[in-house]
Formats: sequence, structure tokens, C-alpha cells
Amino acid sequence: MTETTEAPAAASQPDKKTPTEGTNPDASSTPNEEQQAANGSPEKKAAATEEKEATPPQEPPKEMRAVVLTGFGGFKGVKILKKPEPTLQAGEVLIRVRSCGLNFQDLMVRLGAIDSPPKTPCILGLECAGEVEAVGEGVENFKVGDRVVALPEFKAWAELVTVPAKYVYHIPDEMSFADAAAIAINYVVAYILLFDLASIKSGKSLLLHSAGGGVGQAIVQLARTIDNVQVFGVCSKNKHEALKAGGLIDHLLERGSDYTNEVRKISPEGVDIVLDCLCGEECNRSYTLLKPMGKYILYGSSNVVTGETKSFFSVARSWWQVDKVSPIKLFDENKSLAGFNLRHLLYQQDGVEYVKNTIEAIFDLWKDGKIKPTIDSTWALEDVAEAMQKMHDRKNIGKIVLDPAMEPKPKPATPAKGKAKAKKEASEEKNGDKEKKPENEAEKKEEANDKEATEGEAKAAEKENGEATESEKQSS
Repeated sequence: MTETTEAPAAASQPDKKTPTEGTNPDASSTPNEEQQAANGSPEKKAAATEEKEATPPQEPPKEMRAVVLTGFGGFKGVKILKKPEPTLQAGEVLIRVRSCGLNFQDLMVRLGAIDSPPKTPCILGLECAGEVEAVGEGVENFKVGDRVVALPEFKAWAELVTVPAKYVYHIPDEMSFADAAAIAINYVVAYILLFDLASIKSGKSLLLHSAGGGVGQAIVQLARTIDNVQVFGVCSKNKHEALKAGGLIDHLLERGSDYTNEVRKISPEGVDIVLDCLCGEECNRSYTLLKPMGKYILYGSSNVVTGETKSFFSVARSWWQVDKVSPIKLFDENKSLAGFNLRHLLYQQDGVEYVKNTIEAIFDLWKDGKIKPTIDSTWALEDVAEAMQKMHDRKNIGKIVLDPAMEPKPKPATPAKGKAKAKKEASEEKNGDKEKKPENEAEKKEEANDKEATEGEAKAAEKENGEATESEKQSS
């Protein structure tokens, strides 16, 4: 029984005792009061209802588009998904991404062919450029609206990204976001290789592998800021014509050929510097080209990427093909070996200030017009697999860039699939007619049997009625 029906009944009982003065109200409360205490008074219920109606409904979390790696392996594991917008933490900067850079290391991350790969699913991407939308507690060097480029460890390929402020850098006002994304990683690697590790000077010679790629083009441009530097560039044959037109490489050599003999024909003593991003057998061949006092620098291992998915055989072969060089041999030959890994330097070895100073030096060169990034092509996020495939096939000249605001390419209908689909539909329709025909025949047969049975019953009834009439006539 509800509270409203019990209240009048309690008032109509004359013998009902009420609390007197000096008594404990809690000990002598009426049933109505006890129920109100348990269920709440009408005023409280009304107030709670009004408060509930006044509270606005909770909005669902905002989402953004992102390139997500759902599992290591082929391109099927790279998907464009809706993800919750990132939550800004202390010491971080929230960036509205306008442009992203694609690097060969992103292909290796997709395969899971790097040390300490991220856990999947994860957002891909190692560099991006855009505008600051918010700053976290403790961030002093950035404000809303600043134009920046950032080097997060993954998660850059999205519409929004939060990055620790120490990995974020201001860009010049005149620089486009695409140029900023094309410069960040490529030119930092190139600058450190040439000026800090190789100590390039006028009169030196340089052998460069993957001369047509993003880092390769950055190295060539930076090398041209030094007078009288001879550049040998190794790359795929299909890139030679375009690179010759650029006029920055003195001697172009075909990838996969016996380029060591070609170098010896031009420079019998060899070269002063070798920059190798391939590893594997190229280490041995290129090392033999070093002059005394020469420097060989390994900064990548792209030869381990031989197919769409990770091959343990390719990884093992790439490393086993490298001859072991003892320190004694280096001592005897007056040669140097070095290695460089930007990811390790920045995220594991506390190279934050070093990288920051390098980026500032690079931006100064850009302002002076001494360097300009070569952008091969720009792609929508939805077309990232196709962009990756182009880099995988070594068909890009310069940097490949992703633009979150760009419309994806329309997907053309495959004629073969269209024909197969039409054939399948026609076959299904034909089979459907065959199935329907027996059903119709069965229905007709059943209708005929029902008709015969009905006619037989009618005749029997007529006969019975006729016999009954004749019997009546005789009895009359």
C-alpha cells in the first residue's frame, strides 16, 4: 500500500496515540512517518525529480580518426578507426594535426621488426605538424595557436595527439605544415650523420645508399651546403632520370649492380664516407670502398623488409651477411665504424636537448634558403596502405606525407569482381527458378487432388440425398 492511501486511514482511527511532549519522537513515530523516513517525503522526491530533470544528459566521448595497427604483419592490419580523443596530461601539449610524415621505420613497426615494438592495437606514426589546441599543467614554452612539429614515439597519425612538451618544437611562421613534417626526422638524421658523426668537410667524397628517399634527399641537400663535396648516389634505376634533373648527385649508381667497380673507375682510392641504411651484404661491399681515415656509418636496416610480412629468415640473413670487424683491423686500416639510431637517442638515451638544438640549426638553414624538403606525394589517412606500398617498393623520390584533411581516393570497381558478382547473381536467380518450379508443380498437383476429393464428396452427397428422396416417395 502506498503512502497516499495510508495517510487518511491513520487520521480516522480515534484510539491512535500521538506523541506527547517530552517523549522521544523516534521511539513513537507513526507508521506513516516510518514509511516516509524509509521512502522519502513527497517534497524530497519532487526535489530529486526536478534535480534529475535539470541535469543535462551526459554527452558521449568525442572521437577522432586515426591510423591504427591492429596486428603486426601485412597491410590488412592497418585500419582507419574512430578512437576517443586523447586526454591531456601534465607536461603535455595537445596538437591538432595538419600533416604527418611517413618513414621507412613505420613499415618496420608495422611488421614488428623493431626492438621493443608497441603493443597492438596502437596508433602509428612518429612525426606530425599542426597547431597547439591546449597545454597541460607545467607547460611554459607553448600556448594555444602555436604552430609546431612533434616527434612522439608512435600515435602521430591521428587528427589529435598529445605529446610531451620536450618532443615538440616551434616552426617558422612561413613554413607549411607539410614542409615541417617532411623536415623533422629526415633532416635531423641527415644533419647528425653528416656534420656530427662524419664531420664532412670540403674536398671529401661520399657514398650514399637510398639516395632517392626522404633521408637520402636531405643528406644530398645538406652536403651541398659544403663546397667541393663529391656525392655517389645508389638507388633504383627508375629514379635516375628524376635525380639527374635535380643536379645534386654527381654519380648515380644502380641498386643491385656491382657499384663498387663503378666507384673505383671514378675514384680508384675509394670514398671518405659511406652512409648505409640497408645493412646486410651492403656493409661488406661498402666497407671495402673506404679510404684510410674513412668513416662507415650504419643508420638503418631496411634490407630486412623484403615482403609484406615479417620474415625471420630475412632478418637473420641480413645480420649473418655482415662480416665481423675487429677493433684491431680498424686500428691497422685507420678506418672508423659508427652507428646511429634517432629513436634510441631521443627516447632512451636522453638526447632531448641535442635533438632540439639540431632542429633549430636545420630551421635556420631553411630560413636562409639553403635547404628545401622534397615531397614525393601527399595522401589521405584512408590511403595510408597504398602510401606504405609505394615506399615499400622504393618508388618514392623524397618524402611521403599524410594529410588528415585530405579526401581519400575513390575506390574504383574492379571489372573482374563486377563480372563475377553478376555471374553469381544470375546463377542464384536460375537456381531459384529451378527450386520454384518443382514447388509450383507440387502445389498444382495438390490443388488437383483437393479438387478431385471435393468433387467426390459432392457426388457422394448427391447420391445419398437422391436415395433418401426415393425412400421417402416409397413410404408415402
